Amino acid sequence: MNPGTCPTRRLVLITAAALLLPRAARAQEPGRVYRLGVLDTHPRAGGGYGALFDELRRHGFIEGQNLTIDPRGFGLRSEQFPEVAVELVKAQVDVIFAASADVAIRAAQQATTTIPILGFTDDMLGTGLVSSMARPGGNLTGISILSTELDGKRLDVLIEIVPGARHIAALADPMAVAPGHFKALQDDARTRGVELSIYQIAKPEEIVGAIDAAMAAGVTALNVLASPVLDAQSRLIIERAAALRLPAIYQWPETAEFYGGLAAYGPRIVKLFRDEVPRQLVKLLKGAKPADMPVEQPTTFELVINLKTARALGLTVPQSILAQADKLIE
Repeated sequence: MNPGTCPTRRLVLITAAALLLPRAARAQEPGRVYRLGVLDTHPRAGGGYGALFDELRRHGFIEGQNLTIDPRGFGLRSEQFPEVAVELVKAQVDVIFAASADVAIRAAQQATTTIPILGFTDDMLGTGLVSSMARPGGNLTGISILSTELDGKRLDVLIEIVPGARHIAALADPMAVAPGHFKALQDDARTRGVELSIYQIAKPEEIVGAIDAAMAAGVTALNVLASPVLDAQSRLIIERAAALRLPAIYQWPETAEFYGGLAAYGPRIVKLFRDEVPRQLVKLLKGAKPADMPVEQPTTFELVINLKTARALGLTVPQSILAQADKLIE
């Protein structure tokens, strides 16, 4: 204890500081039921929703008691976002969690300028969703995943994993990238002596055809660029890549660790849904203004290599990559 500060004075200071906070920012309102809307291509059982709702419960937002989670926004196709966004606004939800990149966020923005939107996307600044990460303005804040930088890092890792590759394919969602991103990736690959062919996916049913077309064009590796749409179809991509013996790298470490992807580099989605997302959601549900809440970014990234998948592909992972890996799946 600081001898110059008595307990009574500390209590007075703490109490005075608390009184300066808006009431809604300090605690839930007694008797109120909060309403959360979601826009996502993933089902409720997918992604990190279990971790998210557990953390909300720990903060006192308990589904079935003082929290209602609107069920209609899970497992959507991209073209359904605008209609469901309007329905959520009509239902007077307190916050919309737009978890499927720019297309979901823009649908929510078109539906409301007043209900807080928590966006979870790949590059919030680069795609123009916000003009400032520190003070996003309007009714939007959220998590921006640094995908522009990470897509390039994954390409570098893939080139090391498959050192003989001279032609690589990238699966890409054109709705989830910043302007100029494709060209920057292709220029980076060219400096490494690699041709990068980009296959843009507008609908999930185009994925298998795109992978088959890439193989027919002679690619020897696949970079699955950051995209909620592609992530929702990751098992399909993994199965097709395995059938074609095509080495591939993915966005989330969990994809290599649990679902059999060869390699993955990025932040853990479960960690983001357990830590960053609920922290921001709690603030918004308690009345904080999105305009004053900085857009957050992940700070921890992991490289996971699945050696079982590598063996099935007949691939020997170079020692340089094994030394970089945060986790090896034997």
